[in-house]
Amino acid sequence: MTINFVTEKVQVTVDGRVATVAMNRPESLNALDNEMIKGLVSTLKDINESDEIDIVVLRGEGKAFCSGGDIKSMITMKDERDFFPIMESINELIVTLYTMPKLTIAAVNGAAAGLGFSLAMATDFIIADSTSVLAMNFIGIGLIPDGGAHFFLEKRMGEMKTKQLIWEGKGLSANEALKLGLIHEVSENGIDVAVEARVSDWLQRPIEAMVKTKMILAEKNRPQLLKMLELEKHGQFKMRQTQDHREGIQAFVEKRKPMFIGK
Repeated sequence: MTINFVTEKVQVTVDGRVATVAMNRPESLNALDNEMIKGLVSTLKDINESDEIDIVVLRGEGKAFCSGGDIKSMITMKDERDFFPIMESINELIVTLYTMPKLTIAAVNGAAAGLGFSLAMATDFIIADSTSVLAMNFIGIGLIPDGGAHFFLEKRMGEMKTKQLIWEGKGLSANEALKLGLIHEVSENGIDVAVEARVSDWLQRPIEAMVKTKMILAEKNRPQLLKMLELEKHGQFKMRQTQDHREGIQAFVEKRKPMFIGK
């Protein structure tokens, strides 16, 4: 198998029928900038074209899975016309991952926050290290979740609990996330051991039948996911105009508690 689009920020290794896609910005806890997002989209699409690959493992290098969208990119974005292309790239990434005709696993170590958490939820199976923290923490900078988070959370938890989780924006331990039905497995003996065991189990199963079930459900849910992504895109644009968002970003930069005014 040949991967045509691999950058320093997206690394791919192939072992038999398994491809591991690694986000590689450890110095920023694998925060998603535009280059990494586009690299992930291109890599996943290349993998889709391969009949040799049955399972895709998504992971982050270093101390975290993914800390979310790159805050520095938000701060330096001078023209709001740059916003919609980035959101379109995010949406393309989520749809590509969710509808892949492969079985996908998110191997979460450290933090999976904001868009990073959305990305994990777009996979078929989330394994989190027992020390990891998962957070839908957009509220802290006056924004709403994106990357299909409203869709994925509502599917897992229902409307009431979804609103509560988003509004609180607090971090969850792996065990708390498991109890809420947000992830599938907690690894007590290291993430690599758990992923290897899951992959080994799946490779002994009729994967083509498993993928067919996935694709039936994905096709049924695709219109709702696309609608949610569109609502998030326009909702996020409006939130970026608010005083609370500007205050949230400023407080983040100054490492202090934000003082929101509700506007």
